[in-house]
Amino acid sequence: MTGGQLMAEADRRLGAYWSMTRSQVYRELPALASMGYVKMGRPGPRSSQPYSITPAGKRAFTRWLTEDPGHEAIRNPIALRAAFGAYQTSAQLTQTYARASEYHNEALAHIREVTKEMKKDGDDSAAVASDFAIGYHKAALAWLKAIK
Repeated sequence: MTGGQLMAEADRRLGAYWSMTRSQVYRELPALASMGYVKMGRPGPRSSQPYSITPAGKRAFTRWLTEDPGHEAIRNPIALRAAFGAYQTSAQLTQTYARASEYHNEALAHIREVTKEMKKDGDDSAAVASDFAIGYHKAALAWLKAIK
């Protein structure tokens, strides 16, 4: 896959709960190639560069899966603004919460559709991970409803 193809697949499979940028993907691919984890294929149209995983890359991935994942860091911009609610007008907070509710409703609808497709395609592992995103958006909506 090319960097663009990898980014599209990562967004489909992981985007509901893991963020990444194109620059990260394009920066990491040459680094992974230099470590022998991926190999470059024959350049395609418009100088697109395909990569494929090597046996060493598969072993490194397997090792990574067995490592302790650590703990996530929560960074929610709406909760941050709520923490400083005393410095905002009621109208500002209402608008912030309304925009956040709209976002979470749209994201919830989207991830439900993506998860249905994953289950239909037999990609149960990705669907299970997407269930986390569904729960997250539901919890965020419940929290927003409670603080309004």
